[in-house]
Amino acid sequence: MSPTPPLTHPAAARDSLEGLALGDAFGERWFPRTRPGQEVLRAIRARRTPQEPEWPWTDDTAMALALHRVLMLHGAVHRDQLAEAFAATYLADAYRGYGYGMHELLPGLAREPSSWRTRTRTLFGGEGSLGNGAAMRVAPLGAWFCEDLDEAAEQAAFSAEVTHAHPEGIAGAVAVALAAALAARSRSRPAPDGPALLREVADRTPAGPIREGLHRAAALPADTGPRQAAGVLGNGRQIRASDTVPFALWSAARHLDSLADALWTTAEGLGDVDTTCAITGGMVAARTGLTGIPESWLTRREPLPDWFTQA
Repeated sequence: MSPTPPLTHPAAARDSLEGLALGDAFGERWFPRTRPGQEVLRAIRARRTPQEPEWPWTDDTAMALALHRVLMLHGAVHRDQLAEAFAATYLADAYRGYGYGMHELLPGLAREPSSWRTRTRTLFGGEGSLGNGAAMRVAPLGAWFCEDLDEAAEQAAFSAEVTHAHPEGIAGAVAVALAAALAARSRSRPAPDGPALLREVADRTPAGPIREGLHRAAALPADTGPRQAAGVLGNGRQIRASDTVPFALWSAARHLDSLADALWTTAEGLGDVDTTCAITGGMVAARTGLTGIPESWLTRREPLPDWFTQA
């Protein structure tokens, strides 16, 4: 596949969000709620497209849209406005699969957006959330700020702090944003070497479990399969950023020129499939857009709101 021609960073961010939403909706199809996990795994390995007529997206996309709208309005993360946007999005549809922490946090932010400074730190016994929620929504931000990696990392941290006070939750967002920024920067060039990209992201990510996981991901042999990689890196089952981000970025880095291949690979890891696929989709689409995606996937995926598609 030919690399996508270079675009301005807001356009790369739009592509990233389209890929994130597709990954989210696609990944959600693979939760083994009504059929055994082995049956799901066989279907993924055979690349049998889920036949549900509609593929709704989840809170991953809902929060990514709220973050993107703040970037459109302000050009940067304004945390009080972002808290307000997250809360309004939640109140409009609280049944998108939000985690426990967001059910606790976001109604309070609807009443007083600036209270994120204290409310976020009281979650989970005062430790703050170390979950994957800040990472799942941030890839379009990385694409937006792709011209300045330091800015991408800083803005990602700002976006995370509104909901995730734990350093691990913040580091997960920084890592995904950096990976998406590097993918977006490569749009007019051959795909970068996957392990080298992972090492660069790791070196720019705050020290801790996520950096260590990214270095493990970069060191995996080229013939490592998705299930084996998930066994080493995690697959989001623990809902922690450190259990989610290394695997999702490993999968994306293997398929930087094929969004469809990246999503199939990520889904094969099972676990928190909508979130891992959202992260992978956001990163790869920052480079490829939706090129090569079957039309049937795009018609099944829940449409994005008019304000986004018509902007």
